[in-house]
Amino acid sequence: MSLPKGLAEEVSKNLVMVARLIDEDPEQAYAYSRIALRLASRVAAVREAAGFAAYATQKYSEALAEFRAAKRMTGSVELWPVMADCERGLGRPERALAMAGEPEVQKLDKAGQVEMRLVAAGARRDQGQLEAAIVTLQSPELASSSVQPWTARLRYAYADALLAAGREDEAREWFGKTLEADKDGATDASDRLAELDGVEFVDAAVDIADDVDDDEDDQDAAEVAAAERASDVAEYYDEDDDEYEPLEQSEADLDVTDEIVIVEDEDVADERAAGRDNA
Repeated sequence: MSLPKGLAEEVSKNLVMVARLIDEDPEQAYAYSRIALRLASRVAAVREAAGFAAYATQKYSEALAEFRAAKRMTGSVELWPVMADCERGLGRPERALAMAGEPEVQKLDKAGQVEMRLVAAGARRDQGQLEAAIVTLQSPELASSSVQPWTARLRYAYADALLAAGREDEAREWFGKTLEADKDGATDASDRLAELDGVEFVDAAVDIADDVDDDEDDQDAAEVAAAERASDVAEYYDEDDDEYEPLEQSEADLDVTDEIVIVEDEDVADERAAGRDNA
């Protein structure tokens, strides 16, 4: 609303492209966010979009700067968890944990508080504190039987932490609970469960394609062999042609059922016939 109409439309188009591409092509989304940022760097929504695009491409320092700018412009604390996660991305888990203890966390809504808990648990794991990460994730939201937008991710993080700590039976249980809550398939809980149970998936489509290729190869080889046999026959030749050598036919190539027909000169045949009559 603070921009002239033409400029506002141009900025909006770029922000729409950021939203469309950020999951499938984060690099392209980042490129669109930079255009919007050049056009309207004083708009909080633009700084926030630029921050998420940078975050998606693991440009954590740049993302943190944009989130801080958006926070200053709006006064909102909703970006606090992702800002803390940027600190993790920069290799500073201790700062992320410090942010988890700041008053801003109490101002977050329920989804934001769960997100902050996930970031804090991740920071504990970054420091090699697996049991502390498990304890951090234990909360009323984890124990609740109701399914909320954050439920699957929270259960998955808990199961993964249990597995990393060597508590395989508990991990299997919580991956199963994750699967119950993950209606959209946002996690790979089913694959993790299968892995724990020693189940291996085979791509049937690939196997079928391989079998078809093998059959085609066998068929091609058979056709080539047949063509070679068809061409491997004795040829008539001119005895006066010194350069021509007849193909020798092996005994294996002879058919015992073949009849040998001798064609004689007519005069020779008549003389033999007359001799038999006189006899």
